[in-house]
Amino acid sequence: MENSKPLSAPQKALHRMGLTSPTELALHLPFRYEDETRLGTLREAREGEVILFEAVVQSVEVVYRPRRQLKVEVRSQESACTLRFFNFYPTQLKQFVVGETLRFKGEVRGGLMGYTVMHPTVQKAGGPLPEGLTPVYASTQGLPQSYLRKAVLSGLKVAMKSSHFEPTIPKAWEPHLSLSLKEALWALHCPSAQTPIESLQSHEHPAWQRLKAEELLAQQLSQYQARQARLELRSPILEATTGGGKSLAEQLLEVLPFELTRAQKRVTQEIADDLKSAQPMHRLLQGDVGSGKTVVAALAAAHCIQAGWQCALMAPTEILASQHFEKLLFWLEPLLASRGLQVVWLTGSQKKKDKLASLTLIESGKAALVIGTHAVIQESVHFKALGLAIIDEQHRFGVAQRLALRQKNKTNPNDSTRDAGLTDLEPHMLMMTATPIPRTLAMSYFADLDVSTLDELPPGRTPVMTKVLSEHRRPEVIERIKHQLALGQQVYWVCPLIEESEKIDLVNATQTHAELAQLLSEGLGAGEAPRVALLHSKMPEPEKREVMRAFKEGQTHVLVSTTVIEVGVDVPNASLMVIEHAERFGLSQLHQLRGRVGRGQAVSACVLLYSTGEHQRLSDTAKERLKAMVETQDGFEIARRDLAIRGPGEFLGARQSGAQLLRFADPLVDVQMMEWARETAPKMWHEHFEASQRHLSRWQGIRAEYLKA
Repeated sequence: MENSKPLSAPQKALHRMGLTSPTELALHLPFRYEDETRLGTLREAREGEVILFEAVVQSVEVVYRPRRQLKVEVRSQESACTLRFFNFYPTQLKQFVVGETLRFKGEVRGGLMGYTVMHPTVQKAGGPLPEGLTPVYASTQGLPQSYLRKAVLSGLKVAMKSSHFEPTIPKAWEPHLSLSLKEALWALHCPSAQTPIESLQSHEHPAWQRLKAEELLAQQLSQYQARQARLELRSPILEATTGGGKSLAEQLLEVLPFELTRAQKRVTQEIADDLKSAQPMHRLLQGDVGSGKTVVAALAAAHCIQAGWQCALMAPTEILASQHFEKLLFWLEPLLASRGLQVVWLTGSQKKKDKLASLTLIESGKAALVIGTHAVIQESVHFKALGLAIIDEQHRFGVAQRLALRQKNKTNPNDSTRDAGLTDLEPHMLMMTATPIPRTLAMSYFADLDVSTLDELPPGRTPVMTKVLSEHRRPEVIERIKHQLALGQQVYWVCPLIEESEKIDLVNATQTHAELAQLLSEGLGAGEAPRVALLHSKMPEPEKREVMRAFKEGQTHVLVSTTVIEVGVDVPNASLMVIEHAERFGLSQLHQLRGRVGRGQAVSACVLLYSTGEHQRLSDTAKERLKAMVETQDGFEIARRDLAIRGPGEFLGARQSGAQLLRFADPLVDVQMMEWARETAPKMWHEHFEASQRHLSRWQGIRAEYLKA
């Protein structure tokens, strides 16, 4: 068999970038443009301007101060210029012949010794100038712009001759745009000299609007397709039969020491209605810190158990899982015991004997509610009949992990007695997050989900006063801690790092723990000194649980911790939180941490200590974050500002998958286009199914697999 011709270095680079087909090349759009349609002059050049000019070579030499470089002096009319090349090859020296006129392009820099251009491009003078703007593409090592431009143009021409970019959107639903998709692609790859560069680079040009419309429609179609596919799946109908008595949910409501808020009642009913359907619930429950998501989850679990099915609750950390376990055990265990059922704990750090006991109870069905970490989705875990899967802080889990929990009914090799039809049933899925999703993102990235919102805090939550202080005022903060301790209150001190870093000069948790213990005990007797504990992610899980237990029970007065206490920790007696190096935390994370205080009756405060180097200032982004923390405690407003600061991709972690879902459109900017796409997708799916499929196949980058979980 004849060997295929080996790929050249630029071809390999194209493959690394995923540019292996005409369609992919056609959709690899420029990120900026250069105007090479006319020659400029050195005499008219401005500092920092990139110009194309012709000049005569005056001298060529290799110099060694301050470092080895090729130095070329050129002159154009009355203006002189020095060209400098720090990376050059002997062949490049041959380009420069004294007395010859050449064409150069580069950024002009001024200086005491006249103009300088670093690493300009060099061509022969007198050749024809481009008729349009020159596109500049994202590239990689070993892929020169000249090669990439030719490859893209070649791919574009081939793609234009195929049917791949023919119109797919029915005329009646077309957005009011002046260019077709083919015209838009030509305009972006080969813009005329008259095209305003700014409109291209700001993505406001009509060609960009067409690309955004096409992409947003593809995204909405993809999400609608995922929703429709889910409608074909079947789940158990979790409708409680009580035989005239009170249901488990009703009994739970009676023993709760508080009344549900209006928001909790509304959301609980939304979930209960979903659970009565034979189609899988796929609902996102979002609520601010302290809005009461745990009790909503408990009531959902009660509906599931009442119907004779098992419920699993998975949390990302043992601390968070144990908080849920303690609450749900307290609320539900007495009610389940009379039915011969149990609440079971399952984590990776369990002793083998305890874990085997839990696995046996799960497989037998006696474990009505299973609470744990990633251990819940291990292969050794076999449910008798999983009816509801609840995932807390769902953004901490990847797509594969969420899918694994949904597949738990599919395989139980040890149980030959159960109904064969059970393996065809999907558990209902309830995902929870304490990071509210702004509406623009919910429309875009979560269109395949039903979203329930807890937009009301339970009564009794005290507002938290937030202060931003410089690290220089640390002694004042220590005095404030002493005052709180004297009142019988407890304190969190949060640090961003566990270990020393050579690059980032931060006080680590271990040092801070030792320093605080010393400072707070000064002048006090051995029995009077407050107890200061340390908690960080590298501690063994049993040790973490013991530290948290001591703090919750008031045996520890100050808890020095890393961000492992970000979610789920509930200690009503803690009234002060100090966050060290607050400028290094994200806005959502700061808000989550602040939510650990203000859970009791005492007036609570959160101190954001920021630190700057000797010659540094706080960045504008850090200032925006700290300002937002002082100005609002509304989680939805915090989320809106966080989104504005970070952008959609970083805010969402690209749907917790690490890949960008939208390449061209921006949900924050293109809201009207998003509304159009959202309205058009269902109509197009049902009335023009074939066109919908062609539209989706064109946009292979829309990551439909992320929507399955």
